[in-house]
Amino acid sequence: MVYYISIAYIIDLIIGDPHWLPHPICFIGNLIGKTEKFLRNAIDRSKQLNKAKTEKIAGIFLVMIVLLTVLLIISILLYFAKKIDVWVFKQALPTTHYPLLTILTIYFLFSCLATKCLAVETRKVFFALKDNDLPQARKYLSYLVGRETSSLTEKEVIRAAVETVAENIVDGIVSPLFYAFIGGPVLAFIYKAINTMDSMVGYMNDRYINFGWAAAKLDDLANYIPARITGVVIPFASGIIGYDISRGYKIMWRDRRNHKSPNCAYPEAAVAGALGVRLGGTNVYFGKEVYKPAIGDEKRPLEIEDIARAIRIMYATSFLSLILFGIGYVLIK
Repeated sequence: MVYYISIAYIIDLIIGDPHWLPHPICFIGNLIGKTEKFLRNAIDRSKQLNKAKTEKIAGIFLVMIVLLTVLLIISILLYFAKKIDVWVFKQALPTTHYPLLTILTIYFLFSCLATKCLAVETRKVFFALKDNDLPQARKYLSYLVGRETSSLTEKEVIRAAVETVAENIVDGIVSPLFYAFIGGPVLAFIYKAINTMDSMVGYMNDRYINFGWAAAKLDDLANYIPARITGVVIPFASGIIGYDISRGYKIMWRDRRNHKSPNCAYPEAAVAGALGVRLGGTNVYFGKEVYKPAIGDEKRPLEIEDIARAIRIMYATSFLSLILFGIGYVLIK
């Protein structure tokens, strides 16, 4: 499995998320959308008096349907890939060598990683700001974050970009690697399904506060261990590439609970400490102001280059996480 995951990681660094390549996560997104529509139609037909409770139950069914579907499809595809290998190559190759299964396994693992994609999309914000095009930077940022971006100042755009890179080190890199090493492409895709559900329905607004409750709680649980691993790895990775390792650990430990999420503050605080900047503050979600406690100390003001620095930290953390998980896998096996 170390071999497969390492190749998938390298492929992700090289090609990222090209539009010409079918992406299984798009299937998961479509599945979530259609399942939500079906369940909401069922809620409307039921005419239950306690709508909040009914929506919460429907949200639980959404989680069960999506996860079971993903589990079955990925498992069946891998099973039949192996069967085809045995049927086609049984006379030419050792029984332990399965070309189609290998290709499909690497493809699924690669599809779960988002290192280059996150860097590419965040750099669009970076270069727009470098060109003094704040409206375009806000537009690019809106594709990455849930907060409203139309009236953000340059400093707020920078803060949002750095925060989303830090948060997505967990969601897009460390958690998929963590679950891939534990359970291969099947468990990695189960995690991606959980994370995709949270990104689509896990909002604290009127529409999703009940319906998305189960998805949001499950995402918190799935990221609980990887987020804390990330909080430890980021400062060390930052130190390797020249940032402040000691302050990274200090701020991570001090501010690790300064977020409504039980997980997000770990990577954000580690990045803020390594860079010597302050994150957090008031954001607007669906027309409502949401205050987030400050994370980090403002040793200096945020600047455009901090986006590029956060991306470099992300790359270093991804590589170090791959090495550490690989070593752990070999030792345990």
